[in-house]
Amino acid sequence: MTGIKFDSKKPDYSLIPPKALDDVAKVLTYGAQKYDRHNWQQLENLDSRYFAAAQRHLWALQRGETLDEETGIHHAAHAICCIMFILEFYYLQTDKKTI
Repeated sequence: MTGIKFDSKKPDYSLIPPKALDDVAKVLTYGAQKYDRHNWQQLENLDSRYFAAAQRHLWALQRGETLDEETGIHHAAHAICCIMFILEFYYLQTDKKTI
């Protein structure tokens, strides 16, 4: 028997690189323990602050640094988290405007 599922136009989450995702989850967990869950949403000027933070991590990579000194987690995972916060903030603001 062959089943049918119409999911060809849905996002394929299996494309997300699992080791990279694991590091991103580690960064988010570290931040939640250090500050609080979802604390990032409370910052003023969060889009520009996280843009600057992402750049700091990316420039650290450019200088040849791999791991963040405080967390021991890859700088790229930190940068990804910052960019995810910026993107989520965009959607949160957009959703408010459409209500």
